[in-house]
Parts: sequence; structure tokens; C-alpha cells
Amino acid sequence: MKQKRPSIKDIAKALNVSITTISFVLNGKGEERKISKEVIKKIEDYVEEVNYRPNQVAQSLRTGKSKILVFMVEDIGNRFFAKIARIIEEIAYQKGYKVLFCSNENNDKRSRELIRVFHERQVDGFLIIPSAGIKKDIENLIKSDIPVVLADRYFEDLATHQVVINNYEAANKATQHLIDNGFKHPAFITIDTQQIQMLDRARGYRDAVAAAGLQSNILELPFETIQSPEGKQRITELLTGSNEIDSVFFSTNYLTQTSLEIIKDIDPKLIYDLGIVTFDDNEFFKINNPSITAVAQPLQEMGEELMRIMFKLLKANGKEEVPLMQSVLHAELIPRDSSKKK
Repeated sequence: MKQKRPSIKDIAKALNVSITTISFVLNGKGEERKISKEVIKKIEDYVEEVNYRPNQVAQSLRTGKSKILVFMVEDIGNRFFAKIARIIEEIAYQKGYKVLFCSNENNDKRSRELIRVFHERQVDGFLIIPSAGIKKDIENLIKSDIPVVLADRYFEDLATHQVVINNYEAANKATQHLIDNGFKHPAFITIDTQQIQMLDRARGYRDAVAAAGLQSNILELPFETIQSPEGKQRITELLTGSNEIDSVFFSTNYLTQTSLEIIKDIDPKLIYDLGIVTFDDNEFFKINNPSITAVAQPLQEMGEELMRIMFKLLKANGKEEVPLMQSVLHAELIPRDSSKKK
């Protein structure tokens, strides 16, 4: 016969203390409520002995809070997103929250399904790196008084709480870095998308090239083709064509990693001749030979700022007007061997 799960009432009766006292101890507020260390230890020891676990469903029904947040990213396996996720998870844990992570693969249908599922399960808030076509879905969450904070990208005609970086300035500076180091034919490889962060990076590249009186050369690849033979072939054709390309600026780290393999396949010496800059840094780029110049995003600051905004929204609890919070953080260009003067 299945043993009955102990309730908080059973614990109160067994220890001859009030339910309120037990609740304070279980929520980590024993000392704050002036409960003696002896009583706190007695309760904690007994709870461990009987393997008591709070009924989260009943608790969320009673309080209206699940203590769960969702962080939706493009690809949780990508170092950029995984690093932010780890920062968010740690801050959430310290505040008594848990975080569910999910990847939308830059796919609108998948994004909508994930939002619907987690909304139905009454999570307390959404931190979202949105795919390009889910503006209406974000708007509906906001209208439902669900705390939402966008990261990395946003929708120009939708007022949202958001944390982004100075994509245009960072890309412009990175392109200018190549030009200043003597590269006359820089190409830009990016994603074929209308997402604002990629548009700003492309605009930063174009403006820097135009200001120097040089010719722009942009290759846009659909997200789903990056790892495909078709995508790799288009990168190969750009690098081996008769356009005299002497340097490449990649708009994302995964484009860079894929292209470095292609470059080495074309000619192992080519990687030493090309000027290379990547948007987004990681450990691989530091140890690669040659080391890769990178635009490093402030991941720690980004994660902290996302959670600062989220907890302000959670504290307001939909009962008071919260001023729009839109943070623009600054990325850092880290010059390495791949962009030195040739």
C-alpha cells in the first residue's frame, strides 16, 4: 500500500508547533521571524526524516505564483545563450525561483507553441530571445499582465521591457578595425532575417565600408541552411570567387565556427591570410590558431540586467504601472591575431 505523503499539518502535529512557524522555516524565513535556532533545526531535521516536499501545485493555486520563470532562447546549446542562462539561473535560485530553459531554433511556430504551453502552466514570467515573427504573441502576453523581458533583440513598433547591446556601433567599430589594419575588401556574412540586431550589425558594416570609400559585399544565409551543404557551398563560393575578398566579418559565433572549418578545407594557409572578426566571443576563438578577433558581449551584465527588470515586474505584480525599462549595454572589441595588419 502506498504510504501517505506527509502534509504540513502532520508535521505541525508531530512537533507540536504551529503551521505558520513551519511555513516560515520551510521558506527560509525562520531567523527573520525570530524563531529559535533549536526550533528551526528540529523542523528541518524532521522534514528531512519524513522526506517532506511541498505540494507545488497547491502552493501555486493558493498564492497565484508558481515561482517558475521561462528563458526562451534561439539555441540553448550555443555558448552565448548558455552563459546567460547560467547567470539567470543562479540569480533566480537566490530569489527562490526556478527557471525552465527552451530553444525556439529561430522558428516562429515553435516559439508560439512554447509560449502557449508555458502560459497555460501559469509560469510567473518570460525572458525571451524572440524569433522574428512572434510580435503578436509577445503583445498578447503583455496584455495578459504576464511579466515579459526581451533579450538581445526586440520589435521596433512594440513597447517592451528589453536588454540589448549597441549592435550598430559595435559592428561599425569592428569593420573600421579591419579597414584601419589595411584590409580593402572586407565581406560580411550574416543571417537572412529581419531581426533588428542583425539588421543593425549589417548597417554598421555597410556604413563603415561606405565611409572608407570601399565596396560592400554581404552574404545572407537563411538560418536553417547554415550547417547544410547549400550554406557551406555559398560560403565557399564567396571566399573563392573573383571578388578579391581579403577579410570577413561574421555576424554570429556559429557562422564563424562553421566558416573556419570551410576556410581550412579550402586551403590550410588561407586562415592566416584572411582578416577575420566575429561577433560574439568564446573560449574557442581565444585558443584557435590564429586567435580570432571578437566583439564580446557583456554576458554577465546582460543576465543581471534581465533579472533586475524581471524582479521589478514581479514585485509590481500587475497591480501598479511600471515605467518602460530598456537597457542598451556596450560590447567590447577584443583584437587578436586574426585581424592584425598583414
